[in-house]
Amino acid sequence: MENFIKYILLFFAIVLILFFLLLYAGQPKRPEKMVWGVNFSIKQVLFLELDPQETYLAILDDLKAKNIKISVHWDLVEPQANQYDFEYLDWQVAEAEKRNAQLILAIGMKTPRWPECHLPQWAMNLSKEQQQEVILDYLQTTVLRYKDSPVLSAWQVENEPFLKFGSCPWADENFVKKEVALVKQLDPKHPILITESGELSFWTKAAQIGDIVGFTTYRTVWQEQLQFYFSYNPWISPVYYYHRAELIKKFYHKNTIGVELQAEPWCPHSIMNATIEEQQKSMSLEQFKEAISFAQSTGIDTYYFWGTEWWYWMKVKQNHPEYWQEAQKLFNE
Repeated sequence: MENFIKYILLFFAIVLILFFLLLYAGQPKRPEKMVWGVNFSIKQVLFLELDPQETYLAILDDLKAKNIKISVHWDLVEPQANQYDFEYLDWQVAEAEKRNAQLILAIGMKTPRWPECHLPQWAMNLSKEQQQEVILDYLQTTVLRYKDSPVLSAWQVENEPFLKFGSCPWADENFVKKEVALVKQLDPKHPILITESGELSFWTKAAQIGDIVGFTTYRTVWQEQLQFYFSYNPWISPVYYYHRAELIKKFYHKNTIGVELQAEPWCPHSIMNATIEEQQKSMSLEQFKEAISFAQSTGIDTYYFWGTEWWYWMKVKQNHPEYWQEAQKLFNE
């Protein structure tokens, strides 16, 4: 019995050492050239009471972002069953083509921005099987429309499909595989991006299903259950992301990119109901700069910012242009 206890203690000691090495050991080399991109959601723009076209053109022409990940919200592009409205997305793609920007189109039931799952009203009361059937129809229509655009760089199929977050009727890993198979069949030229939580998952499911693994990076968040701001800064170092990206490359032969680098506040209530002082508790200018440095220190060379719409809102609505100006330095390098 005594030997058994010793073996158990030794096992846990080894696990702790390995975990420590994963979190802190080593110092990744900073990439010589970073690829910076931005996320864009028309829903977030409208929520912030901004003009969608003005905001999008500012991102292209003033910020000079060349890599944009667009949320193709299902309820906006198919507001009525079998009746599609691609007018605004067509315009976004056309403007990107004029400037030779590169687009990732995020499609599926679950796409970035709250409530995460963007079901049209007409699909709400369908059965799960019926919802899956019409989702595949929406994917097919969207992929066939944009697969030949010269600025399309990848498809993102669903958003963090293995993370239980958001207002969603169901989650189904087998259906995600079915979606990916359909998109690949319709468009074999472009890779599939599958995303996972940077802090709360192992990324292996994404690596098994997608061509590219995308992960989120959040540093300070509001913990609703415990009612306080939680910071990952003392606990998770850049090495944590670097080692996992290396493991994905070694065992799955897939590239890894950062798809959501937190660059906006995570408040107890919505941004629109929070004071500037409250917002700066989770995203001050100093935290913004630290997030950039943190990303560079992971050794991973591609990151898409989360919060570009907020930067523009701060600039034009709140007289705080400093976030936008700080980002401009990166995109104009």
